[in-house]
Amino acid sequence: MVDYRDIGSRIRAVRLDQKMTQEQLAEAVGVGVTHISHIETGNSIPSLQVMIDIINALGCSADELLCIEVEQARPLLNSWLSDLVADCNTTEVKLITDTVVSLKNSLRRLKISEEQ
Repeated sequence: MVDYRDIGSRIRAVRLDQKMTQEQLAEAVGVGVTHISHIETGNSIPSLQVMIDIINALGCSADELLCIEVEQARPLLNSWLSDLVADCNTTEVKLITDTVVSLKNSLRRLKISEEQ
């Protein structure tokens, strides 16, 4: 069962973390302030479009707002990785990505050889 109060409180927490008011979020999403208030308190269920608009306005992932409902969500790790490369240029991101892929492949090979 979906707990809309929990989702609303996550929306509120992310909004406050970004120092955004309900008015600012409502304007970015294209809905009234009352609707945002009702969503944050769980008294209103947002449409899929409004939810997507909220996610985009807050600059977060769906996992971050819905992770209680998504069994495989890893929002904190994904957020940490994104923050880690946020100030990198394209070349640095490519090198970091290549390094991580190589490390992952090496770890997988190591695990396979340890099992044999």
